[in-house]
Amino acid sequence: MLTQKAIIFKFTAIILFVCLIQVFFHEACASSTHAIAMHGQPKYPENFTSFEYVNPNAKKGGTLRLHAIGTYDTLNPYIIKGKSAAGLHHSYGYFFETLTSRSKDEPFSLYGLIAETIETPNERDWVEFKLRKEARFSDGKPITVEDVIFSWNTLKKKGSPNARATWSRINEVIQTGPRKVKFIFLDNKDRELPLLIAGFLPVLSKSWWSERNFSETTLDKPISSGPYVISEAIPGRSITFHQNKNYWGKNLPVNNGRFNFDFINFTYYRDDSVALEAFKAGDYDYRRELNAARWATQYSFPAINKGNVIRETVDKKTPAGLNALVFNLRKSFFSDIDVRKALNLAFDFEWINRALLHQAYTRTRGMFDNSELSPNSLPSKAEILLLNPWRERLPKELFTTPFKPMTTDGSGTDRLNLRKAVKLLKKSGFIIKNKTLVGTDGVPVEIEITLRRRSNEKIALAYARNLKKLGISASVRLVESAQFQNIINDYDFDMVFGFWGVTLSPGNEQQNYWSSITANQTGGRNWAGISDPVINSLISNLQSAYTNEELVTAARALDRVLMWNYYLLPLYHDSYQRFAYWQKLSRPKIVPIYGIRLQTFWNTNSQ
Repeated sequence: MLTQKAIIFKFTAIILFVCLIQVFFHEACASSTHAIAMHGQPKYPENFTSFEYVNPNAKKGGTLRLHAIGTYDTLNPYIIKGKSAAGLHHSYGYFFETLTSRSKDEPFSLYGLIAETIETPNERDWVEFKLRKEARFSDGKPITVEDVIFSWNTLKKKGSPNARATWSRINEVIQTGPRKVKFIFLDNKDRELPLLIAGFLPVLSKSWWSERNFSETTLDKPISSGPYVISEAIPGRSITFHQNKNYWGKNLPVNNGRFNFDFINFTYYRDDSVALEAFKAGDYDYRRELNAARWATQYSFPAINKGNVIRETVDKKTPAGLNALVFNLRKSFFSDIDVRKALNLAFDFEWINRALLHQAYTRTRGMFDNSELSPNSLPSKAEILLLNPWRERLPKELFTTPFKPMTTDGSGTDRLNLRKAVKLLKKSGFIIKNKTLVGTDGVPVEIEITLRRRSNEKIALAYARNLKKLGISASVRLVESAQFQNIINDYDFDMVFGFWGVTLSPGNEQQNYWSSITANQTGGRNWAGISDPVINSLISNLQSAYTNEELVTAARALDRVLMWNYYLLPLYHDSYQRFAYWQKLSRPKIVPIYGIRLQTFWNTNSQ
């Protein structure tokens, strides 16, 4: 028998062994690092000096003049209320900063900015950041753990619906050291959450915002955590930023070659047509053109012909995103899949592309078109495993045929498609009476198509003409941006034009776009009001993907379900980024996978 002393010794040895295993396991799975990638390893090593797509020797100085449409009434970009001024959101990088900075030549990798290091285990059920001791707000006060916790707590309670949904998945945020903050999650089902905190949580000044009602609009100039501060803000006219000469992070690798201008000015215009004419006159410096037809017809003017304006087109290497006409499923007429199929049949893309769009566009086949995430063939075995549990709820065609939007003969009046549409409407209980479609209650069907861009008006009117051939009275309503936002916030529409952007690493944004959680969330992005358990499940698969193969499988399955249920009417896209700029500007030669980045431009004439 072992003596008591031997037993104690053995027990102590076991405890020490377990502790060593735990320490080893922790160190193997969660070590501090300068960067984090969604899948695999980050591209740039710890000692990198700049991103490859910047010019680290870019000239500094001068003014970058940009444009915006409509007006604004708040300098807080993180609430539902009001219309925020341009340039403020952290996605610009000018004013509010996040803990890390995203590289644009990788699918989804983040590098330390306010945070010096990042640490998360393989399970990704928590993430910890160590803040840089030199990090400062524009008023000179240090950026502290307390500011980070305040930012999370404020946006979780008072931010936009999407922010509240995301930050509510965090169970607790605690200070673990003088400059360390740890986010502990409710579970480890969402592997993207550490990256969302790192790259999408703006760090706000607690001392400044604590004195104000965060939920209300404000024209007080907030304290900045980024390289610029606001010098002038005139609602309806302009907002001007000037570079903070004491900005603490200007020499960081993630900022090298970026933010090269002393001043950035956004001038506001009533609509995009007026803004284009202002650009031609030299009133601002850079313009990205989203309308391929306008690019083909309205970009031959004296300044271009003389070489004073540079006109460029670059090939995009990212998913096209979804440009679509959205049905409001909260309204009974659109809740029937056969009705939605009929409405898809009435859209004559081939005629619209030829007659109105100068053959400049490709019909969009799904959410992830123009990428490996797009389901261009039959479902794989891995997809079938995800879809099989829901087979009874899904259209049979989903398993046998790759989705393709309905095509026409391009005449503008494809009688075959219109006849198919009429049959589907009759199947759903509608009849045409005196050239008017009526329901079983005898009430005529009327649809209002709401849009905020005048460039979509011709498209909507062409579609409305075809709907009229089905007996549907369709009106087109053009509203200004603030009114459009109110309509969307309250879901007070029948059909609207919208765009849902995606990256090569889709995740939580898909929940904001399509899940039951956001179906009736005021101010959310699920405009259609989709509440489908199949989609909820597939989004969960997307969020929990460990590998890129699992991500691709879940994305393709999700795309199929969205499209085969005809929850919306996919429109069109092009594979190019089109932009023009006055010769005073220069840009780096290398174009990253996410396209041209305006933050990397510089003023050629600067000293």
